[in-house]
Amino acid sequence: MKILVLNCGSSSVKYKLIESDSKEVLAEGGVEKIGLPDSFLKFKRPDGTKETIVVNMPDAKEAVRQVLNVLSDPKEGVIKSFDEIQAVGHRVVHGMEKFNKSVLITPEVIEKVKECYAVAPLHNPANITGIEAVSEILPNVPQVGVFDTAFHQTMPAKAYMYALPYEAYEKYGVRRYGFHGTSHRYVSRRACEFLGLDYEKQRIITCHIGNGASITAIKDGVSVDTSMGLTPTEGLMMGTRCGDVDPGALVYLMQRLNLDADGLMKLINKQSGVAGVSGISSDMRDIEAAVARGEEKAILALDMYEYRILKYIGAYTAVLGGVDVIVFTGGVGENQTGTREKICRQLEYMGVTFNAEANKVRGEEIEISGEDSKVHVVVIPTDEEMMIARDTADIVGKL
Repeated sequence: MKILVLNCGSSSVKYKLIESDSKEVLAEGGVEKIGLPDSFLKFKRPDGTKETIVVNMPDAKEAVRQVLNVLSDPKEGVIKSFDEIQAVGHRVVHGMEKFNKSVLITPEVIEKVKECYAVAPLHNPANITGIEAVSEILPNVPQVGVFDTAFHQTMPAKAYMYALPYEAYEKYGVRRYGFHGTSHRYVSRRACEFLGLDYEKQRIITCHIGNGASITAIKDGVSVDTSMGLTPTEGLMMGTRCGDVDPGALVYLMQRLNLDADGLMKLINKQSGVAGVSGISSDMRDIEAAVARGEEKAILALDMYEYRILKYIGAYTAVLGGVDVIVFTGGVGENQTGTREKICRQLEYMGVTFNAEANKVRGEEIEISGEDSKVHVVVIPTDEEMMIARDTADIVGKL
C-alpha cells in the first residue's frame, strides 16, 4: 500500500511517500514559506540527490497540490497518477483526552480536533488545513490522524494532574498531555527489537532531545510519565523554550516587563531556552562551537541543557523502580556525541558503563553502553513517518 505521510505546519509541509508492505521510502521532501512570495518545494530523488524549486504556494491546499504534482511528475515523480496513493496519514499534534489512538478521519473527528485548537493554536489548525486540502484534492482517499498526545494517554492521574484547583481540569482540560508520542512509541519499540528484548517486559526511558525535547518513562509497553505538559513548553530546557520554571517567576516578569499573555508566550516559547541563556543560537552545533571557544554563557547553556536531561532520567528511574533501557533520539540525541557521553558518565551509580568507541557513531542505531553495563543505552534514529504509515496501513487495511 502506497501511503502519503503529511506533517503540516503553519508555513511548511513535510512529506514522505512510503510503501507500507516493504517499508520502502519512495519519496520525501518538504514545502517551506507557504504564503510568502519566495515559497519553495524541496525533494530527494531515489538516487539521493536533492532538488529545490521555487513555486508560488499561497496556502496549504496549493502546497499539498504541488507535493502531489512532484510525486506524479513524468521526470521527477515516482507515481504515474494520484490514483496510486491509497491512503494519507497525518501527524496531528494535540488530541487532549479525545483520542488515545490513531483514528480514521471523519467529519466528527475533524470537529473534535478543532475543539483542541485552544491548547494547540499553532499546530492543530495547520494539521486540519492539510486534512481538508487532501479531502478536496483526493476526495476518495481514506485519511488517518496520528496524534502526538495519544501514546501518553496511559499515564495515571497522579502523573498527569496538576496541583491546581480541580475545576481547571474538569472545566478546561488543564493537565499533562505530553508530546512527541509517536517518536517515543517508535524508538522504544525499535530499541527492544534492536536489542532482542520483550517490549512488554521492559522499563524504558526514551530521550527525544533536540530543539524541542522531551523524556518519557515507559513500563511494560505503556507511557507512565512524560516531561512535556499541557503544551510543549514544560519539562526540559529546549532550543527556545524555557522548560520547567517557577510560575511565580513568570508572574513577576509579567509585572516588571509589562507583558500581556501574548508577550509572555513569546518570552517562554521563542526567546528562552538555549538561545535565551547563551545569547547565541538555539542550534546546539553553534553552542558546541562557542563552548570550544570558551564562551561562558554558551558553557552555562550546555551545562543546564544536559543537567535537566540527567535530572529527568534520575526521576524516571525512581518512577519505574529501576531502568533496563535508555534510548537517545532526536537531533541532539542522535548526533551530539559529547552530550551522550557526559550523561552516561554520570549514570555510573546505576550500573551504566560506557563504550566510548561505539559512541563515535552519529545518526545510526548503536548500543553505546559497555558489555558489562546493567542498563542498555542505545541510540535509535526516530522515524515518526514510518510509525504514522504503519498505523495508517493498519486502519485502512481493515476498511
